[in-house]
Amino acid sequence: MTDESVSAAPTSVPAPSTEPGFSLRFSARDLLSVAIFAVIYFVIVFAVAMVGIISPLVMLLTLPLAPIVAGIPYMLFLTRVKHAGMVTLFGVVVALLLFMMGHPWQSTVVTIVLSVIAEFVLAAGRYQSKWAAIWAYSVFSVWFIGPWIPFFIDPVAYVNQNSSMGEQYMQEFAAVVTVPAILVMVAVSVICGFLGALLGTALLRKHFRRAGLA
Repeated sequence: MTDESVSAAPTSVPAPSTEPGFSLRFSARDLLSVAIFAVIYFVIVFAVAMVGIISPLVMLLTLPLAPIVAGIPYMLFLTRVKHAGMVTLFGVVVALLLFMMGHPWQSTVVTIVLSVIAEFVLAAGRYQSKWAAIWAYSVFSVWFIGPWIPFFIDPVAYVNQNSSMGEQYMQEFAAVVTVPAILVMVAVSVICGFLGALLGTALLRKHFRRAGLA
């Protein structure tokens, strides 16, 4: 083979990778997405929780609906996640917002830990798996158990700390809100988290396709 034939041979150029990177460098757009969607998620959860002021029974029945409604903005947020760290940062922002609204420190820790776990779930799908996104939100929804940890530790002290709700409300609270009732509510919340992820995925099908989540 001559030198001319060698030089004429086509040179194969590797195609640029389209897979998401795993860099922890956050762009301004990344931080803006985290902030906006974390606030939207928080507002939805807070709005549903406020319905519980009507009565403790209403609280137990309506709070599990929050993961369903909040699943839509969370899943839309995941279509903007292209590298590691964004899901964890989202959880940290939500945890701090909840803490500022009076949630116990145990809830803050639980929310952040679950955000890290959700990050690993999403990373297992290389940030390109629809089902990884669905399970990531399902895992994150377990944080609803966090605010009730002090109640599990000392129910009497928990009731006394929330006595500002009024005597009639607290009497109904003591009658309705029990450890088994809370465990059932949390379990339903996790199931609703899964349903919220499915709903969000269905409603945002076009966004998932554009983001390469299949």
